[in-house]
Amino acid sequence: MSLNLPKTIADYIEANARLDLEGMMKHFKNDAVFIDNGKRYEGQAEIRKLLKEEAIAVKAIFEPDTAREENGDVVLEGPAHGDFPGSPLRFTYRFRMAGDAIDSLETTVWA
Repeated sequence: MSLNLPKTIADYIEANARLDLEGMMKHFKNDAVFIDNGKRYEGQAEIRKLLKEEAIAVKAIFEPDTAREENGDVVLEGPAHGDFPGSPLRFTYRFRMAGDAIDSLETTVWA
């Protein structure tokens, strides 16, 4: 399914599909926040470590199949697959933007 996403978010999703850590990181603000299932990571160093250990290491690739705007955020839903227990799992990704940069990203796995 082709989703009409802002370029920054589309770039992040495409970089994730390539397991390209640098491509995933390049649009985060220096003081961005990433909330992964309730656990908060702040700043580039913490987010990089999270993505390296929790996405790249297990080849987790998110493939959104729905997108919507909600209270100014871009909300994506879809499966993620990789080398992790229960794969594939369905996730919600909530992006809050600051101009063309990712200010925050919150990911939640569906129960």
